[in-house]
Amino acid sequence: MATIRPFKAIRPPRDKAHLLASRSYVSYSDKTLKEKLENNPYTFLHIINPEYKKKNKKSGIEKYQLVKEKFEDFLKSGNLIQDEKAAFYLYQQQKGKHIFQGIIAASSVQDYLNGSIKIHEHTITEREEMFKNYLDVTGFNADPVLLSYKGNFIIQSLINKISKSRAEYNFTTTNKVQHQLWKIFAEDEIKIISKTFSKIDKIYIADGHHRSASSALLAKKRKANKEANCNYFMSCLIDEKQLHIINFNRLVKNLNGLSSSDFVEKIKTKFEVSKISSTVFNPRKKDEISMYLNGKCYCLIAKEGAFKADCVSKLDPAILSNNILFPILGIKDEKTNKNITFESGTTPLSEIKNRVDNREFAVAFILKPIPIKTLKEVADKGKIMPPKSTYIEPKLRSGLTIYPID
Repeated sequence: MATIRPFKAIRPPRDKAHLLASRSYVSYSDKTLKEKLENNPYTFLHIINPEYKKKNKKSGIEKYQLVKEKFEDFLKSGNLIQDEKAAFYLYQQQKGKHIFQGIIAASSVQDYLNGSIKIHEHTITEREEMFKNYLDVTGFNADPVLLSYKGNFIIQSLINKISKSRAEYNFTTTNKVQHQLWKIFAEDEIKIISKTFSKIDKIYIADGHHRSASSALLAKKRKANKEANCNYFMSCLIDEKQLHIINFNRLVKNLNGLSSSDFVEKIKTKFEVSKISSTVFNPRKKDEISMYLNGKCYCLIAKEGAFKADCVSKLDPAILSNNILFPILGIKDEKTNKNITFESGTTPLSEIKNRVDNREFAVAFILKPIPIKTLKEVADKGKIMPPKSTYIEPKLRSGLTIYPID
C-alpha cells in the first residue's frame, strides 16, 4: 500500500519557471556554476549558494540558516509563490524520443520505514545527518525522490487526459530537454490518484536514497502529529517501464604495481579473456565485461565459480569488484578509494578511450546496464547493490516544485 497525498507546492511563477529551475548543484562545473550565478538572478542556485561571492563561506547550520533567509527573500519578492490549494503535479520530461511522466506527490515516511518503499542502495550516515539538518533548518525540500511503480492503467489514462491540456510550465533547457508541469487540483482526480496508489503494494526508490533516509530521520526527530508535513517527503512517481537505467563504468588510475601483461594474466584465473580490437565496445553477452587497456579492448567472461548465484553476487559490478578491483587492484572500498573513478554510460566511449590513451587512467571497465527486473529482485530480497551500479533517468530539476516541511 502506497500512501501519498497532495500538497501546496512552493514554485516559480509561470514566466520564471525556465529561469529558476536548475539541475542538481553538484552536476555543474565551477565555471558553469559561476556563470549561472552571475548571469541569472532568478536561478534556484542562488538559494543554495547564498554566499557565492564571499571567499570565507559559512558551513553547516550557519549556512543552512542563510539558505533559509535567501529562500524567504525569493518568496517575498514574488520569485516563488505557494499554491493556495493542495494539489498533485504531473511532470513530463522529453529527452530526445524518450518521454518520462511522473506524479509529484507527498509520500509517507512511514511507508519508507515499514518497507513498503523498497531500497537497493546503502546510504552514508554522515550524509543522512547532514541533509536531515539541512531540511530541519531550511524548512523545505526542492528535490523530489524518484520512485517507480508497476504500470497502472487508471493512472496512465489520467496522465494521458491531463497532458492534453495546457501545461502550467512548458520550456526547453539548453541541453535540449523539454520540461512540462500540470497542476492536478480537481477533487475527483485527486481521489482517483490517491485511491489507486493505495492499492499498489510496492514502490521502489530509483533515485534519492539519502533524501528518503534523511526525511525519515527528521520525522523521528520532530515527533510531530502524523498529518504534519515532516511525516511526508516530496516524490515523483513514475511507471517503471519509463525509467532509463544506464550503466556506470569504472576507470582505474594504476594497476597496483603490476605490468599490463601480469595484470591480464592474473585476470585469466577467474575470466575467459579474449582480445577483440583497438576500439572500446559495449558488452552484450551474459556475464561479459569490456576492458580497455594499453590501446586494446578485451572481452572478459567470468568462469564458473567466479561468483555465487545470489541476486547481488551475480551482478556485473559485484563480479568485477570481487574478482578484479579488490583482490588484484587493492580497491577495497570503491566509495572512498581515490584510485577509481565512475563514469555514467552517458559519457561517450570515445572519451573514455582517450582518457586511457592519454595515461590519465591505466584501465577502463565497461559494464552493462542492470534491468529493472533485477533491481526489483535485489530490493524485494532486502539486499543492497554495489556502489554506483545504476545511473537512472530522468534527472529531475531542483526548484520546479518545492515541498514545505514547516
